[in-house]
Amino acid sequence: MTRNSAPPSLSLTRRRMLAAMLASTAFAATGLAPGAARAQDSTTPRMGGKLRMVAPYGSALQSLDPHATYESQDMAVSKAFHRALYNWDSASNSVVPDLAAEVTASADGKTFTYKLHDNIFFHNGRQLVADDVIWSYTRILSPGSSLSAVSNLSKITGARDFTAGKAGHIEGLKKLDDLSFSITFDGFGDPGFLLFEAVTAILPKEAVEGGSFLSNPVGCGPFAFAEHIEGSRISGKKFDKYFKAGKPYVDEIEFSITDDYSALDLAFRASELDATVLSESAYVLYAQDPDLSKGLIEIAEMFTRHMGLNLDMAPFGDFRVRQAINYAIDRDIIIEKLLKNKAFKAVGWLPTPSSGFDPDRKPYAYDPEKAKSLLAEAGLADGFAFEAWVTSATSSLGVLQAITPFLAAVGITVTPKVVEAGVLVEAINKGEAPAWFRSNGTGPDPISALGSFDSRNPRSTNRAGYKDPAFDAMLDEALATLDPVKRIELVRKADGHIFEQAPVWFHNYNKAVVATQPWVHGVDANVTEAAIIEVDSVWLDETAPAR
Repeated sequence: MTRNSAPPSLSLTRRRMLAAMLASTAFAATGLAPGAARAQDSTTPRMGGKLRMVAPYGSALQSLDPHATYESQDMAVSKAFHRALYNWDSASNSVVPDLAAEVTASADGKTFTYKLHDNIFFHNGRQLVADDVIWSYTRILSPGSSLSAVSNLSKITGARDFTAGKAGHIEGLKKLDDLSFSITFDGFGDPGFLLFEAVTAILPKEAVEGGSFLSNPVGCGPFAFAEHIEGSRISGKKFDKYFKAGKPYVDEIEFSITDDYSALDLAFRASELDATVLSESAYVLYAQDPDLSKGLIEIAEMFTRHMGLNLDMAPFGDFRVRQAINYAIDRDIIIEKLLKNKAFKAVGWLPTPSSGFDPDRKPYAYDPEKAKSLLAEAGLADGFAFEAWVTSATSSLGVLQAITPFLAAVGITVTPKVVEAGVLVEAINKGEAPAWFRSNGTGPDPISALGSFDSRNPRSTNRAGYKDPAFDAMLDEALATLDPVKRIELVRKADGHIFEQAPVWFHNYNKAVVATQPWVHGVDANVTEAAIIEVDSVWLDETAPAR
């Protein structure tokens, strides 16, 4: 397989620089090496067995349609059944082509031409061709679409006009032959950052439109769908025509679906799970255990935990109120006491592993008097009350309960509304929740991450309803800038603007921890989301109970 990139001054230089910055900032800021793995993983993989993984964070999947959900839980499962044009490579900490054998870039860095591998097949037996890529992206961008990847693809030339119903096709998508196509973007950039997540997976039209896709998904991933018991588990069987030779290594895969970390802990200790993510309390116990600690993979993730604020609801439209909330809360004590130091204090929307992270920016100080002064300036000297929607998780309800006395001290009363994760997401996307607690993916592409506040994006992306033409212009300028160093300067300026405007309460960047059993090998440390594991590369040695 070959992969061409031209010209080096545009494409390769920037990709290598970003990869280097991602790796160096993650390590320097956290002391964690994102590619940590066991030395024994270098041995020859064994074939066979059943891989028992976890789909955490919610009691049920949002959807089996990868285009319809941006939830980490769903994307962890999608990794088994679907593939996108690019993939995140944890070893190099960068995006790499996945479905394409060759990629070439135009001199201006805006048009990319792809030649697909000729051995990619969907689970229904049909070969994947260029038409499937164009159809999948067209589906996502269709007029009136609320699919999760609209913001990812909106930078394709003509995408916004097509979505708005002003054009009959997407100008920047062109089929060249059965296996070749080109994508033209409005500005210079690395398309891998936009096209590696499951929300941009390439799907077969006939399966999606066949009427049973939501209960029997068809993709081109390493496993073919077998069974889904809602709120319990989802499983797949090895796909023998998977395009990566020799993979997957295991014969079957099963994900346990749950938001109950206690149940996951018990199942892992009973050897019923091969790997799991850890809660704050479990992390402390596992780290102290001489055996369990050997299988821990610690990851500085590209996720920003925050309390989102609905700027269309008073009084959150006033930036002074939003800043007051940020000054009112002592995040250090919450991170230390409640989260057991399994987090890093946020100093902006972009996290420490991001190339757009500004290491010189200072966080909001804990300053209750400053908070009171800002509230008085906003005409709220007597305070105000609001309702925050949360799940029952420690990172949601637990954090809200921890910040309640700090807010009360400056005259703000907050009342929790506890709901299921799916209900919460729906309420946020409809603009019905006044405030909420979430963890947003904020990488690897910093411009896409900052798109969470682009006024031109739908509510499913710009959940706060933030409207600021000056900020939109900053993103456009960064996107149009060819010089990678200047571009990062502009990105950091835009992130600083969001930090000052405070459309959210900036809480922390997540330190994720994955626990693995001694018989499990090949688990990667994915800084974009620890739970999304490259399952086609995981294998089980002869001591695995599920062989």
